[in-house]
This record gives sequence, C-alpha cells and structure tokens, in this order.
Amino acid sequence: MTESWLGLEKKVIVVTGGASGIGKHIVATLAAAGAQVVVCDIHVKTGDQSENGVYYVQMDVTSKESVENMVSHVAAKFGGIDGLVNDAGINLPRLLVDFRGEKPQYELSEKDFNLMIGVNVKGVFLTSQAVVRQFLKKGSGVIVNISSEAGMEGSNGQSVYSATKGAVNGFTRSWAKELGSHHIRVVGVAPGINEKTGLTTDTYNEALAYTRNISVSELGTDYSKAIPLGRPGKLDDIGNLVTYLLSDRAAYITGTTVNITGGKSRG
Repeated sequence: MTESWLGLEKKVIVVTGGASGIGKHIVATLAAAGAQVVVCDIHVKTGDQSENGVYYVQMDVTSKESVENMVSHVAAKFGGIDGLVNDAGINLPRLLVDFRGEKPQYELSEKDFNLMIGVNVKGVFLTSQAVVRQFLKKGSGVIVNISSEAGMEGSNGQSVYSATKGAVNGFTRSWAKELGSHHIRVVGVAPGINEKTGLTTDTYNEALAYTRNISVSELGTDYSKAIPLGRPGKLDDIGNLVTYLLSDRAAYITGTTVNITGGKSRG
C-alpha cells in the first residue's frame, strides 16, 4: 500500500472518550487515514472491533488502575502506542450561586465540581502519564489534548468546565517543554460552537439556558452574528485538524493550543 500524505498508516492511536460525540468523529477520521485506532471509553466492551479495524477497550479515565491496564493491554496487542487523543470530558452547566433561587439543582455543588475535575483534569493526567511511559520506550509520540474555547475565554454558566479546560491548556504548554527533548509533541485543540453531535440532552439545554437567563429556544440561534465565518464548526473540521496534528506533517508544532472556532475566539 502506498503511504498517504499524512503517513498515519499502522500508527497506533489511542482516543479516550472515542465512542461518542466529537471523539467518535475523530476516530472515524483517523481510521480513514489508515491509523490503527483504539477507542478507550467507559461505555464500550474490551475486545470489540469495528469493520474499519477500530479496537475497543473499556476504561475509566479517573481510575489509575483502569488506565494502566488499558495501556498494558494495547501495548502488548499492537506493539506500542504512537499517539494519544485526550477527548474524554464532561460538562455540567452550573452557576456559582443560583441568584434567582429558582433551580438550586443548577447551582454548582461539590459533587459536580469533583466529577468535572476528575474526568477533565485527572483523566488527562493519568492517561497521558501512562501513555508517555510507552512513548519513552520508542523515543517518540504525540499527545493531542481536546480543550475548548471556554478554556480560552471563560464561559457564562460553565466556570468549572472552563477551568478544567484552562488546566488542560496548562498541561499542553508544560508537557511540551518537559517532553520535547524526548521527541514527544503535545498539542491542544480548542473547538467552539459546533454542529450537533446528538449527545446534547434536554437537561443539559435547560441547565445551560437557565445559567444564561435565556430560554432554551434562544440557545445558538444566530451563528452569523456570533461567529465571523457565519456557521458553527463541522465535526470534519475538528477531525481533520486532530489527524493532521498527529502526523509528522505537523512535526514542528508543539506546546500550543489551536483555536478552531471560526474566528469567534481570540485563541
């Protein structure tokens, strides 16, 4: 087989949270580029494999034991790991204080805080640490951290989610400095408003609308005014960017988080 321009054929790429949402589309784009993709997600069964060769491992990103078992399993099965996409994440829209006093369930609680920190920050740390140990054995590797416009700009009603993505941006900058001499790159991708993934629930929409003091029907109704390019991001836009960043075509890109928001965010 002739190698493609990206040269990702047979590269082993682990994608956390890859069974749904943006992660699922990233997985499909990587598989189409010829990569051996491993989806690590709490909602899959270890050993399952799709028609396009995607392999599945059940994993809880908040559990050190679960993460290390995944890495050992993948390394033994495929002979190593070449790339990691930290996509697993959770967003619970919450106000710091429910100043209207109408829906206390949408005021930030310690449980909500711990859950978002656990998945979005601890999960990135645990998975990256375990995978980098494999990178060091082969002398190269790439981490792509999926961040968010919220981590760059802040977001009304999403303070903890924004803070977790800001932490991920800090990981990206710091780990790139730590690992660069070992030929390991660390890059972030920060999407903004995107086309629907099918995961947004009525409860999520209600919570976000309440935290912003608007109706559910008013959420994201006029992209031409909010986004300079006049449209929400496409999942293809994100998948293509992540795939490029994992390839050697992006060999001199590290320590930065790429804004992919259609001009809406300053980056």
